[in-house]
Amino acid sequence: MDMQHPPRLGLMVPINNTTFEGELLQGSPAGSSCMTLRIPRGPGLLTPETLPAYMESALGLATQFAQSDVEVVAYGCTAAGFISGPAGDARLAEQLKQVTGKPVVTTARAMVVALQEIGARDIALVTPYMDSVNDQLKAFLADGGIRVRRFNSFHAETVDKLGRIRSDEVAQLARETMDEGCDAMFIACAQLPTIDILEDLWAEFKRPVLSSIQCTTQAALRLLERRPAQTAA
Repeated sequence: MDMQHPPRLGLMVPINNTTFEGELLQGSPAGSSCMTLRIPRGPGLLTPETLPAYMESALGLATQFAQSDVEVVAYGCTAAGFISGPAGDARLAEQLKQVTGKPVVTTARAMVVALQEIGARDIALVTPYMDSVNDQLKAFLADGGIRVRRFNSFHAETVDKLGRIRSDEVAQLARETMDEGCDAMFIACAQLPTIDILEDLWAEFKRPVLSSIQCTTQAALRLLERRPAQTAA
């Protein structure tokens, strides 16, 4: 990847997220840096009722990016994007762009774009969410022309349960979910650890296996590849 200098990334995640920053940097060019802002939330997973306050907190925090040297902002709260729906997710991305003065990618949108680019139409889906969020996720995918053919969830009721899910458990649930009729597999949620299992699952299934963090990382780096060249002082 041809970069003028190591990327300076901005990341927004729920306060409980312990996975995204590390995997984002592992998937970025050597020397990349990341400024992470953590959005306050309660012990339960996000719902339509708690989402407005959560988004308001996110926009308030994002002002810190305006005075920083980050070059792109990744909004890494997957469930919030699904609950908002495609229009709401796009609206939040625009608000974040206005507040920060930086280009913005959202995990929800990056997911759809990545699946569309590989031509996936019928997918296997693994999530940690309760069914209310799973339904919103399936609707978000359907809006992008992607059907969930096979599905499994950990049904984590709290952020503590979510944070205890290991990558080997994710891989096992993926194996239980995938079948020959699926074009690809998507592993949703930016808390689930996936960077050390994606390549092996791809080889095992002989079909693409994508994750929330992977798609967001690629979308952010792609934006930076298109940044204007800087002139020497």
